[in-house]
Amino acid sequence: MSTYRLIREQIISRPLDEVFAFFADARNLETLTPPWLQFEILTPGEIEMRVGSIIQYALRVHGLPVHWTTAITVWNPPHEFVDVQLRGPYALWHHGHTFESVGNSTRMTDEVNYRLPLGWIGRAMHSLMVRRDLKTIFDYREQTVKQLLEAAPIAIAFDSETRFEIAGMQQRPAYPKRTDV
Repeated sequence: MSTYRLIREQIISRPLDEVFAFFADARNLETLTPPWLQFEILTPGEIEMRVGSIIQYALRVHGLPVHWTTAITVWNPPHEFVDVQLRGPYALWHHGHTFESVGNSTRMTDEVNYRLPLGWIGRAMHSLMVRRDLKTIFDYREQTVKQLLEAAPIAIAFDSETRFEIAGMQQRPAYPKRTDV
């Protein structure tokens, strides 16, 4: 089974503590995920980020419903955290987030190690679509992070509607309510 690695690095013109605080809010993941994935956090209430936190999501990948559960396995504010898939579309998903001060800015690095199920079929799917899909998702994330964190002060608490306004959308996209969760 092949293990793949995706590494993305971004310099954000904000101090380390502010950038980490933004990423430490699990609800911001909805804003950082492309709208076409119809990503929704299913975990109710406030999500306290710490080792052992479990977060449940639902999304659509090429129209197919996907349920995903991750756990925080490393929590070292404001320098790093790791989420791993407990249930979802991958045979392995290990996503490390590291944060480092660079002057008045922050270097954020995402390192994702992942494996697909189904042997040769998974390898073919990686070549045909998964690699491209992940690149597109992380490109969107990079652009959104730049817009959100560099265009407006992030010391204020954003609600979900404000997040979409800052991201250039009038309001949160109206997706049909899920009945398959």
